[in-house]
Amino acid sequence: MNKIGFIGGGALAESIVRGICGKIFAPNDIFISELRPARCKELIDKYGVNATTDINFLNKIELLIVAVKPKDAEKTFAALQNKIPVSTLITYTVAGLKLAAVEKFFPENKIVRIMPNVAVSVGESMTAYTLNKNAVNDGEIIKNFWSTLGRAVEVEEKLMDAVTGLSGSGPAYAFLVIDALSDGGVAAGLSRAMAIELAAQTLLGAAKMVLQSGEHPDVLRDKVTSPAGTTIEGVRVLERGGIRSSMIEAVLAATEKSKTL
Repeated sequence: MNKIGFIGGGALAESIVRGICGKIFAPNDIFISELRPARCKELIDKYGVNATTDINFLNKIELLIVAVKPKDAEKTFAALQNKIPVSTLITYTVAGLKLAAVEKFFPENKIVRIMPNVAVSVGESMTAYTLNKNAVNDGEIIKNFWSTLGRAVEVEEKLMDAVTGLSGSGPAYAFLVIDALSDGGVAAGLSRAMAIELAAQTLLGAAKMVLQSGEHPDVLRDKVTSPAGTTIEGVRVLERGGIRSSMIEAVLAATEKSKTL
């Protein structure tokens, strides 16, 4: 893949661009179609990419990422119909949109449904993807591309709404936890800046332990929870506040919302 194009220049598209620009693709090999001229200028000024209000680059690229809001998806794909070469690998990040809905516009194309998250901007996205029948031989291309921006896993399409509810929306849950922990630190006497740094690095370290050790989170928690110690006191308060139930319900609610989009 030498050239990549985006339809939509919003927050998610920018996060992906930030993660790949100058690392995987040269700025001049990144093309973005965005309706707002001012946004095009902003992207050009920040990253040096090709950003325009038209779609004249479609014949130049090998990989296309459609990153638009669900409400704009149908008219966007309709506008792209018969304009994308069959050789182009079409991917899209639209929450809740099934492959079949996109295939009706591009029956001959290789299409991949993608669900990354905003951590792609720092190379730590958790990305799930589903291939259509025309793209079954392109799984390694997709996995390799998204693995350079974090981790990537292929899933059955029926699980995509659950992925959206968990890892797609998950960074927001983590930000809330970091903010709450830092509030606790401030209440205990720490400065705000120090409390945020302590909270963020603590979550980062805990996440790395889970991923690198292969151990269940409960096993790791037990290792740091000494009898009658400080940690078990904190855990007791969290359990009393229903943290597990709240997290579970958040994922389920976001999953259900994805199904309705």
